[in-house]
Amino acid sequence: MPEHRIHDNEPGLTWEDAFLSGNGEYGIMVYGEPHAQRVVFNHHRFVLPNGTRDLRPPAIADRLGEIRELILSGRATEAQRVAADGRELAWTQAFHPGYELVVEGRSSGPYRRSTDFATGEIAVMSGERAHHAFVSRADSVVVQRLTGELRLHLTGDLPGKPDDVVYQTSAYEKGGRVFLSVRGAYPAGLGAAGFEGLTLVLADDVSVTGDVVVTRGETLLLTKLDRYEEPGWGTDRLEAALTALAGRSYGELLARHVAVHRPIYERVTLDLDVAGDPPVGELIAEPGPALVERLFHSGRYLLLSSSGVLPPRLTGLWLGAWGAAWSGDFTTDANLNLQVAGVNIGAMPELMTGYAALIRDQIDHWRVNAREIYGLDGILAPSRTDGESGYLFHLNEDWPWTMWLAGADWLLYPLHEHHQVTGDLPEELPGWLAEAAAFWEGFLTGSGFVVVPSFSPEVGPEGGSYASVNATMDLAAARHALRLAGSPLAERVPPYRIDDRGALTEWAWDVAPHEDHRHVSHLYPVWPLHEINPDDEPELAAAAHRALELRGDENLSAHGSLHRALVAARLKDAELVRTNLMKILGTDMLFRSLMTAHNPGREIYNADAAHTLHGLFIELLVDSRPGVVELLPAVPDLLPKGTIRGVACRGRVVVEELTWGSGGVRAVLRSPVDQRVTLIHRASAYREEVELLAGEPHHVALQRR
Repeated sequence: MPEHRIHDNEPGLTWEDAFLSGNGEYGIMVYGEPHAQRVVFNHHRFVLPNGTRDLRPPAIADRLGEIRELILSGRATEAQRVAADGRELAWTQAFHPGYELVVEGRSSGPYRRSTDFATGEIAVMSGERAHHAFVSRADSVVVQRLTGELRLHLTGDLPGKPDDVVYQTSAYEKGGRVFLSVRGAYPAGLGAAGFEGLTLVLADDVSVTGDVVVTRGETLLLTKLDRYEEPGWGTDRLEAALTALAGRSYGELLARHVAVHRPIYERVTLDLDVAGDPPVGELIAEPGPALVERLFHSGRYLLLSSSGVLPPRLTGLWLGAWGAAWSGDFTTDANLNLQVAGVNIGAMPELMTGYAALIRDQIDHWRVNAREIYGLDGILAPSRTDGESGYLFHLNEDWPWTMWLAGADWLLYPLHEHHQVTGDLPEELPGWLAEAAAFWEGFLTGSGFVVVPSFSPEVGPEGGSYASVNATMDLAAARHALRLAGSPLAERVPPYRIDDRGALTEWAWDVAPHEDHRHVSHLYPVWPLHEINPDDEPELAAAAHRALELRGDENLSAHGSLHRALVAARLKDAELVRTNLMKILGTDMLFRSLMTAHNPGREIYNADAAHTLHGLFIELLVDSRPGVVELLPAVPDLLPKGTIRGVACRGRVVVEELTWGSGGVRAVLRSPVDQRVTLIHRASAYREEVELLAGEPHHVALQRR
């Protein structure tokens, strides 16, 4: 049976190796020496004001004709300068850690720490001392149980803290209760005012000395967090909320949380028939089936834990130092969609709620972007957001993000996929899709059906600027958006182009390609759209495969390698999948929590791989589109045998069980409605139309050729 946890006999001595828990709003990181455990508290909405929250897009619609003429005449650099409207590159508000709880006490005897994926509970055992912690999805509270004689205090002194962020920490008694308090004040006049954390300390033997709390025996800690737009603190409200929970035991609170968390986590499981439960350090050292199986389940756990009020950030929901790379924001031109690749097919529809909320809260900003930049109705999405602003302001004359037109379709796709998988239609989605199509109708009729300006994230033609014509990603987005809206203009979108090497080009225009780049934006019609696939478009699929073979790796970024692997899976190339997968598993990119790095050598704490791997592994085992289910489309030799259960397919089919190995292939499919689907298993040359009756299992048994 698979192990749904990790454990370690060594402490995490840096925050990057902390064990993680979260409820999609609050996150905690547990690490430190046995005698001095540390807990970093995070909140999805803790972002550092920098004055950009209300920064609007450039009002350049009246110069669109000039910009187009410059690009078409080969003066792309000048076009970018005009489009920048004199702007300097402005960054989103940076995600930041809240503060740290320090738990000091004597330690002796064996040390062990663990994270249980099915419950979300972290446990640290050091001799007779024990520390258990989780973040409740049911009660929106961080819960910790401690034993031993302990000194507890809070600190805001985390690495990289800006001097103008001011912390106050205290310990106090009120109404017979003991509290630990932290308040963080942001620099004035740039946005929100500050944030707060409050911990209720419940113990039979507890005392306060200055800002330190001393407890003996068993201690229960309950913590709530908040962030404030205006000056002033919500301490009284937090005290009341914590006091209302004080009558519940640790076990009761854990049971309430597990009742929500476990059913989501356990809907899909992977069993690769591996034995043993080695410490996480040994797992990481052997990139084989045991590591793959554990990464599948840790990925589901981390994705669930960091998704709730918002989808996961670049660091999920966790950070132990200030100054996050790329502001620790939602980078929307690739990373966010990759991280949620396994949400729908992994039967976690609840996680789409936070994803939809991110768009809902910013859709008016997308409308402003379309009007101000292009003078059009519809929506235009930005390439990054901090969770508060959807205005397109991250640009300058070197980075023409005003010219990335595919964003709305790209970001709406996971919600469209949610509808394909579940049959449920998010209330606002039809309207949003119509607005995405309306933008393209206005744009294309105004441009004579040439997509100019255009931008393929985050690369330009060889030796030139980024501003371009007919970027393949933009063409795919236009065609997809217009087809979903039933617009006849979809057929007038320029066709894709194949070059003399037989490769799908990044621009359907006469420009030289730039191959050594981490992004593969031009393969959007392969993944996730399924527009180009070997069955329906074999010539274009072969061209896409050739483009993938020719692409360089640049800096071996996690998102680049996994994006390539997802495309390779769609193109049925198991060996190319394995090559890209090993760029993650074999280049020291895993921290001891199984959180991942952005680059080899554990450079830059980043959730792209940790979250995307779960979706990738499903795609290797089950590919689907409405009316089609394919079993084992691209299984590398890292997965010689196993069973996966619970995969949700596009088209409302569930693969309840799929087993493969030397004994052949067996599967059980079920549909909630009567339908006919094409069932495929290429290795045995099996392709058959099968009738699925509502609620009835359909069994399949196959042998490889």
